[in-house]
Amino acid sequence: MLHLPAYVYITFAATVLLAIGLFYKATNQSKPFLIGLLAWILIQSILAIAGFYTNPGTVTARFPLLVLPPLLFLASRFATKNGRAFLDELDLPTLTIFHIIRIPVELVLYWLFVSKNVPEAMTFHGRNFDILSGISAPFIYYFSFVKKILGKAAIIAWNLICLALLINVVSSALLSLPARFTQFGFEQPNLALGYFPFVLLPAVLVPLVLLSTAAAIKQLLKK
Repeated sequence: MLHLPAYVYITFAATVLLAIGLFYKATNQSKPFLIGLLAWILIQSILAIAGFYTNPGTVTARFPLLVLPPLLFLASRFATKNGRAFLDELDLPTLTIFHIIRIPVELVLYWLFVSKNVPEAMTFHGRNFDILSGISAPFIYYFSFVKKILGKAAIIAWNLICLALLINVVSSALLSLPARFTQFGFEQPNLALGYFPFVLLPAVLVPLVLLSTAAAIKQLLKK
């Protein structure tokens, strides 16, 4: 990715580090999870730097390699006894505040749109309202776990809204990939997410947000 201001890279790198730190805390500092996550980041970073995802003619076909392994991991957490125990042991307040990473993510997406690297539909200037999840997260955290005003139903409803907003932006990203699925961004396909470090958005940040939301809903329904 050329001709991007340094603050775009700095903001995104800080967001990735924040996400890793918060989720590591949510796992009660599980070293196996951290090692697995860092290994996944390393693999996808090497592939992106090597240009594996940057060819507009092949990026759509290769994009599943970014998202399917994390989705299979999430499915395995729900499908196995140990996996369900892992989800139940995650710290619910940290899972809630984790959504603040969605604020800088949306800023980065907007800057990528301004630099003509993603379509407008993927930003809050278009049809992406995911930033609302990040803005509301500190309030939900405060009134749920500090003041203990909000009940379980309210927290579940908020997580479901966050999930819907996540699905909306992910669908926009998929439908604006070059060639095969393009429904948005005909004037500017979604190319940036194939480049390092922004490849870590679909490969790491989105799966962690999905995992945090799914785990929170599971815990709340169980309680």
